[in-house]
Amino acid sequence: MPDRLDRIWEDRADLVVIGGGVAGLTAARAAARAGARVLILSKGGPADTATQYAQGGIAVVAPHGDSVDSHVADTLAAGGGLCDPEAVRSIVAGGPDAVAALTDLGAVFDLGRDGQVSRTREGGHSTRRIIHAGGDATGAEVQRALSAAGLPVLFGTAVLEVITGASGVQGVLAVSERGLGLVHAPAVLLATGGLGQLYALSTNPAGATADGVALALWAGAAVADLEFVQFHPTVLYTPDGFGRQPLISEAVRGEGARLVDARGGSVTAGVHPRGDLAPRDVVSRAIAARMRSLGEDHVYLDAREVPDFGRRFPTITMSCRAAGIDPRSDLIPVAPAAHYQCGGVVTDLHGRTCVRGLYAAGEVARTGLHGANRLASNSLLEGLVMGERAGLAALERVGEPAQVPGGPVEERPVVPRPALQQAMTEHAAVVRDGAGLARAARVLDTAPGDEPAVVPVSRPGTPAGTVARFEDAALTVTARALLLAARVRTESRGCHTRADHPRPAPSSAQPIAVRLDKNGAPRVITEPTPVAAPS
Repeated sequence: MPDRLDRIWEDRADLVVIGGGVAGLTAARAAARAGARVLILSKGGPADTATQYAQGGIAVVAPHGDSVDSHVADTLAAGGGLCDPEAVRSIVAGGPDAVAALTDLGAVFDLGRDGQVSRTREGGHSTRRIIHAGGDATGAEVQRALSAAGLPVLFGTAVLEVITGASGVQGVLAVSERGLGLVHAPAVLLATGGLGQLYALSTNPAGATADGVALALWAGAAVADLEFVQFHPTVLYTPDGFGRQPLISEAVRGEGARLVDARGGSVTAGVHPRGDLAPRDVVSRAIAARMRSLGEDHVYLDAREVPDFGRRFPTITMSCRAAGIDPRSDLIPVAPAAHYQCGGVVTDLHGRTCVRGLYAAGEVARTGLHGANRLASNSLLEGLVMGERAGLAALERVGEPAQVPGGPVEERPVVPRPALQQAMTEHAAVVRDGAGLARAARVLDTAPGDEPAVVPVSRPGTPAGTVARFEDAALTVTARALLLAARVRTESRGCHTRADHPRPAPSSAQPIAVRLDKNGAPRVITEPTPVAAPS
């Protein structure tokens, strides 16, 4: 990344939070309430987060007919043997208090006829424990409530590098419309969301370019479980669709909709005891298999018998109508698309990584909650619980000296995004095999470090061009790490399905952790990946 912009601004904080979704805002609020000076840097605008688009709701133990043990059991069952049971229990048990705190901020959840918070059921859950807002606009309500806290945010500001020194994190190098800038801070929290833009089709916003994973790798941290990319089984299919596509929430199936093929046959019959409400990896594989067998590129969701569909799912109704579909009378065409990264930056249960002063929370982090496959609606739960904990943990760094030295922006290898997305979509999607993963790896290994990025609207050297090149570099290093882990995992587990190794291997029931070597290439690490001790 050429250093063609003059540094023209500086700032200082006790904690820099990168990302403005549920985890970042929750962390920032917790640290600020404790007296820390917090600065949030958000690459996009106020609502340009994955949180904003979350439809289904928050999985949280219901007060009646449910228990922490039950929620833990459902999470472990979905996680394919790779969840950390201690992490699962800790985060699930923290859910009720986290939701109560959100309610105290003014978040309003839907109520049933009895005046109590309404709950629905989603795939993999044994009971109705999913709370929701605005029917299918839970994420937007969470975003609204947290944003109303009035925390300091620099929108349109992308972090290009986390700077470290002998004592740990020193701050960040960022770019905005003001140009390059430095923020001196002893603590940085990654809350950047996911990596959906690795693929041609995704439910993620355009800014989900794996920034946090890349920043952590470049700073020396470890990542794990990257091979487990959850594909949402029911994303609205439109011919020639590209980029972010609207998902059709799992809650639609929870309310009675059925998955059928073009001939009207059930897609999941005989596949899993829970049928259409099986865990997402099961449903996505069933859909992929049916599409292959019929030579088609989508199946259908039959929601015509769901009562009062428009009131219960107003956002989905609008998306369908924009595509010329009336869910009350038409079948909804759907197909799997990249949705959620189950792995990420390795942290403890307070968000600490193995780099002193570097923390991570939310989708970007690998806490051990999700294992090989995330249970539906556990993501907002994790963002709330772990955001609070990470924000408070970062207080341990207050008072540590921090000074970012000036210097050039480091050049990173870049594969043009269209070629990267094509390779990942063809060879590292719902079903993979060794030969395809090797072909994708060869594409990624051709990444040059000095060719200009493909920037259709801005030239490199402008702020927008610099951000575009950074994003492509982040996608490149993350794709390399993901492909490495996917090639090493010669089994099928959770949402990692190898056609050439269709069964799980008991000896492989452990995470695959990756770091960059001294040459910047991803390498599997076999030693334990301890997190940094509290300062």
